[in-house]
Amino acid sequence: MLILEEVGMEERNSVFLHGKYSLLHNEVFLFRVRVFLYFSALGYCFIGLSVITARFFRSMEKIVKQTREITKIDPYTNTKVIEHERVWNYAIADISLLAFGTSFPQISLATIDAIRNIGQLNAGGLGPSTLVGSAAFDLFPIHAVCVIAPKMGELKKISDIGVWLVELFWSFWAYIWLYIILEVWSPKVITIWEASLTVVQFFLLLLHAYAQDKRWLYLSIPINSGERPEEWVPREDTLFKPNGREYEDVSTHQESKDFNDIVDIFSIHSDNGKGTFYHNVPDSELEESSTAVFGDENTPKSSNFVSIWSQQFVEALKLESIESNIYLRSAHILWRLLLLPWRLLFAFVPPCEIAHGWIAFIFSLIFISGIAYLVTILTDLISFVTGINPYVIAFTALAAGTSWPDLVASKIAAERQITADSAIANITCSNSVNIYIGIGIPWLIDTSYNFVAYRQPLYILNAAGLSFSLLVFFATSACCVTVLVLRRLVLGAELGGPRLYAWITAAYFILLWLVFVILSSLKIANFI
Repeated sequence: MLILEEVGMEERNSVFLHGKYSLLHNEVFLFRVRVFLYFSALGYCFIGLSVITARFFRSMEKIVKQTREITKIDPYTNTKVIEHERVWNYAIADISLLAFGTSFPQISLATIDAIRNIGQLNAGGLGPSTLVGSAAFDLFPIHAVCVIAPKMGELKKISDIGVWLVELFWSFWAYIWLYIILEVWSPKVITIWEASLTVVQFFLLLLHAYAQDKRWLYLSIPINSGERPEEWVPREDTLFKPNGREYEDVSTHQESKDFNDIVDIFSIHSDNGKGTFYHNVPDSELEESSTAVFGDENTPKSSNFVSIWSQQFVEALKLESIESNIYLRSAHILWRLLLLPWRLLFAFVPPCEIAHGWIAFIFSLIFISGIAYLVTILTDLISFVTGINPYVIAFTALAAGTSWPDLVASKIAAERQITADSAIANITCSNSVNIYIGIGIPWLIDTSYNFVAYRQPLYILNAAGLSFSLLVFFATSACCVTVLVLRRLVLGAELGGPRLYAWITAAYFILLWLVFVILSSLKIANFI
């Protein structure tokens, strides 16, 4: 009887243990599924950011290419001529539109994080951590990609070294300033005037860069700029014919080349974008309006505007591929199927031909902000499920994912442009924008609310970790710039050169990034 009871007990224990382990197995399986789904959704949001950022660049291209007409009398021929002058300056466009555009996903994410924490005395750390991590990703991996991007043996150097030095100074000062307000003047506390001064310095950067570009006395470095080529990027416009007339299809052209079209913002440096240009016109033509309601002389009339917008939806639904290889064709079609929801959603962005691209610019900002909000929610879920510190996620996954437009833009600029100015300026200026705007605006929002509601400053919970990351970034960035200067002195250019040297430089930059990520993550985890 005892033996039978023992056997029965073993059977019951076996059933109990089997059910217990089965339950645990299911829980582990569900845990892995949740982690996979959350990370997949985060990656898909990054893809969406790349797609909408391409449209964002298209709108900025249209904005920067805007010109104004001035009618003058030629003193030699006594005929009327129309002079077209650029509205935007090169240096200002690189900082305020190009760098701001590539950094807007991070800026939007930081602003949303600040709004979510408004009314609390403690600031959210997701935004600042993402922006500092993004700065490291911009400076190291993107520089690494740009160094090896030119063709074998091809050298590309910065032509206007004075403007780059100004941008570099403000980039370094941004992180010194951030450390000062975090650890020196008011440790672990941000006041409303500190946040305000942070934002104001962005406009000082614009003023100083413009002064350097124009070589203003006492405000510029006495260094002559190199000759800027008339044609920075070959034009590859696509024309289509609504109602039998040809128009430049800037918006739908993006759909055919996916991520590579991010480079088209650099065509602000092409053809008539340089200085002024002229053409003689008959008197009768001067009396006619040369600019349509929706833009410039290439802008379609309102009767064709609907055709252009509807064409965006047609292009979004197209899946065919011109690849002859069946595998490449299948891969291209699968990729376009993956992008289909995003492409269809972003087709609602009005064509950039309207109002010189400003309407498309605003709509793109709205869509980018919406995706950034989804990213913040997914980050919270990933952190909750996996137990990974959200700051570590911000330094790594969020920083790399939101910096993808920066990488693609700088890479193709390094490949196609004659000089290295815009490729490197995009990196340097993006880092400045990350601090002055990306961190300054969110902190200004929170400190202003706290000042009005509680008469209290803003407390930074992760100030020690953020300050440590700033010190590591400052040290590693000094090593990065030193190598760029050495390449200029030894090889005569910052980018390209002998393949072996280029790959060694790229590997060195990646190593610097790994040092930053590892040390910052260990500090956050309190291992340092």
